Formats: sequence, C-alpha cells, structure tokens
Amino acid sequence: MIETLCLILTDREIRTALKKGVIVIDPPPSENAYSSTSVDLTLDHELTLFNEPIDGSGLEQIIDPSKRRIDAERAIEAISTKVSISDAGYVLHKNILMLAYTAEYVDLRIDTKYAARVEGKSSLARYGLSVHITAPTIHAGFDGHIRLEMINHGPLPIRLRKGMPICQLIFEQTLGTPDKGYSGQFSGQGR
Repeated sequence: MIETLCLILTDREIRTALKKGVIVIDPPPSENAYSSTSVDLTLDHELTLFNEPIDGSGLEQIIDPSKRRIDAERAIEAISTKVSISDAGYVLHKNILMLAYTAEYVDLRIDTKYAARVEGKSSLARYGLSVHITAPTIHAGFDGHIRLEMINHGPLPIRLRKGMPICQLIFEQTLGTPDKGYSGQFSGQGR
C-alpha cells in the first residue's frame, strides 16, 4: 500500500526551486509576494467578459460540453469579448462571471515532481471575489499563464486593477513523475 503524503513547499523551498530553475515564474515574484506556504500572482491587463444575451430576440445559446472534440476556446470566443483593464481599473459587478489570466507565466516541468493549486486570496474573498470555480489544479508539466474563472459573490462591485495580487499558488511535491504531463486543451494557455 502506498502511503499518501502531501508535501507543500514553504516560502524557503519555493525561493530555492525558483533559483534552481526547477519552477519558473516569469516575471519573478517580488519579496512581498511570499507567505509561509504560497506565492502571490498578479492580474493580467486583459479580461474575457461574457456577452449579455439579447432580450426578446428569441435566440437560444446552449453549450454542450458532452459533444466530442468540443473546442472550448472557440466556444468561449463566440460568446465573449476581450477588454483591457484601464488605468481606472475594471469594476466587476455582483454575480458576474469573467475569465482572466495571471500576468506571470508559470512552468512546472514534468521531471521536477511539482504540481500546484491556485487559490484565492482571503483578503479578496472577504469582499466576495473568487478566482476559480472548480479548477484549482495546476498539473505537473503545465506551462503558461494561469486562467482564472472569476466571479463576484459579494454585495458590492469590486474594482480590479492590472498588476494587483489576485491569487496565490501553493506548490505540492508529487509522489513520483507522471507518465505524461498536462496536455489537455488548455495546455500552453496564453493570454
């Protein structure tokens, strides 16, 4: 029987892994981005906003994820608009879902035995902001900018600014090296 053991890297081990190039975060995090067991990532300038349905048009749009070979990126592109966050910020209203990326590129090379979880920051969660719905896992072998599924569950709008700390990464050591790295449809996701 394999004993399950979850090893979470501390700030010291994260810094060491970054210095050795075992984990890549580009641009590198500032010193104040570290907590005891995580590192903060910041919000990129581009947001993906879902288009509002046209009232009274009789149009019906349905996403069917059970379809074989659905191209999720094309589906999202067809029902959304990309916007850049201005210097004044972007106001995310209550109960609105949008997609965003981290400004940082992350590379978890498969042979290094690391995976990660992206989690929200408690300081933002207290206002009602969540940064992922059900997708916190950053698989071994992932490389790219991390896509966030953001929603405002709070009572008031939240002003988002490019470059603000938006989430935290918690690194975990895997038990062994996977046969294959992450190669799903979001592999190498960019902004």
